Amino acid sequence: MMQRLWTVLIIPVLVACAPHVAGVTAGTTPTPVQPISCVNGYASPAPGSANYTFPLQQIGIASGHPGPFHVVAMRYFVGPESPPTDKGYLIDIERWYVKLTTPGDPAFKGRFLVERRQFGSGVSAIAPFSTHGWQSPDWSGFQWNSAAPNPQSYPGLPGQWPGIKYDFVKGGAGLTIPGLPAAVVRCLDGT
Repeated sequence: MMQRLWTVLIIPVLVACAPHVAGVTAGTTPTPVQPISCVNGYASPAPGSANYTFPLQQIGIASGHPGPFHVVAMRYFVGPESPPTDKGYLIDIERWYVKLTTPGDPAFKGRFLVERRQFGSGVSAIAPFSTHGWQSPDWSGFQWNSAAPNPQSYPGLPGQWPGIKYDFVKGGAGLTIPGLPAAVVRCLDGT
C-alpha cells in the first residue's frame, strides 16, 4: 500500500516540476519521465521453493561457485525492461535480489541481481556485500567481449567474471542506459 501511495504522490510532484526541468523550454514537449517506484511490489520467496532455488542456481552457474549458499536476504519482483519497451516479451522481466554468504568460504559473499527473460536468464549485476540499496558505483555488470573472455577477480566482488566491467546503475562499456528501469528501482530500498 505504501509503495502505491508513494507512486500516487510522486507523479503530481513530477508533473508540477516539469516546466522547471533543465533543457525543457516553452513550446517543447519533454520526454516522459518514469517515476521511480517498485511498480508491482516485491515478495520474499519461501526457502526451498522454485522462486528461491532458481536465482541460487543461476549464481552458482555464473560464478562457478557450487555453494552451498547462506541467503541473508532475497526479493523477487517483476517489471519492465530497461529501457522500457512495448515489446510484449520484454514487459514482464522477472528479477531477484539476493544477498548471500558461503559457509566455509568467507571470501564469497555479495549481492546479486538475477534476471529471467523469455529468451534467457542469468546474473545481471553484482555488488559488494557491505553495500546497500541501489547506487552507483556499487553495482557492476559485465559486458561480454571476446577480447576479455577469461574470468577475472575484482576487488570487493565475489567470484570471477568474464567480460568488461561497467557501472550497472548508470550504464557504461558502450551502454548508455541504466541496468534497472525506474519502475523497479524502489524494489531495492532498504537492502
